[in-house]
Amino acid sequence: MGLGWINPEEYSFNSFLLMERFQIGLMMESNGWRNNKDEWTYSMGVALNANPAVKWYLEHRCPGCAGLVREISAKAPTVTDAAEIRKAEVYALASVEDFVIHTTPEVMETNCQYIRDWDKERLYEMADFKDKTVLDVGAGSGRLTFAAAALAKEVYAAEPVETLREFIRVKARNGHMTNIRAAEALVTSIPYPDSFFDIVMSGHVVGDDWDAEIAELTRVCKPGGWLLDCPGDETPGGDRGEQQDELVMRGWEKMCYLGNGGGYVYRYRKQVWK
Repeated sequence: MGLGWINPEEYSFNSFLLMERFQIGLMMESNGWRNNKDEWTYSMGVALNANPAVKWYLEHRCPGCAGLVREISAKAPTVTDAAEIRKAEVYALASVEDFVIHTTPEVMETNCQYIRDWDKERLYEMADFKDKTVLDVGAGSGRLTFAAAALAKEVYAAEPVETLREFIRVKARNGHMTNIRAAEALVTSIPYPDSFFDIVMSGHVVGDDWDAEIAELTRVCKPGGWLLDCPGDETPGGDRGEQQDELVMRGWEKMCYLGNGGGYVYRYRKQVWK
């Protein structure tokens, strides 16, 4: 079952030409989040054979996946029926809709419930942002970035996807917000000096490698500053409370509220002393 964020029928298979190396790697290693590996492999192979430019891009943008891309392509038949090709393309697009939607960030703001229904006051409750220098890690389309920028001195939006960084830049420029800067970064490799930020925040980012990620967030935060984990809104049954108790075990304070979507939202914060 998909997330329902996009209608894959409305997207070109060329959307894959905007994907980053890390996204391609995750997609190829995980069969596009599909349980049926054979069906995904068949559909992707058919689509790649019908779109040689996309195949070439995936091979060269993510060299570590080149062998797998060629293998999938070689195993698939060469299909000439346009309807069958489009069916395969749509299946492949739907399998990674959370990546495909990054090619249209403006759609994220209306179709992603966790962004659309979220109230920025929930961020302001967590720390004093007035005149602070803030880092938003994994900024996405800028949910936290733009909320913080209304109060903060400067907000640095660290985001590994270029289409999202450019969306933030354009939205900031159009909104005459001169205190926002977007830069390429991963949560485990933040390109800023030690103890640089008053507040380091993220949402829907930490959790793949707890120790390494938290260590990097802590490194760039000033003594006395705050680490914030502030996810978006939730629907009933969609809360992240249990999995994020890893943060409580590491000394973070847990904060809970009932979101606009009807689900409980769990936020976490920790003051840094080092």
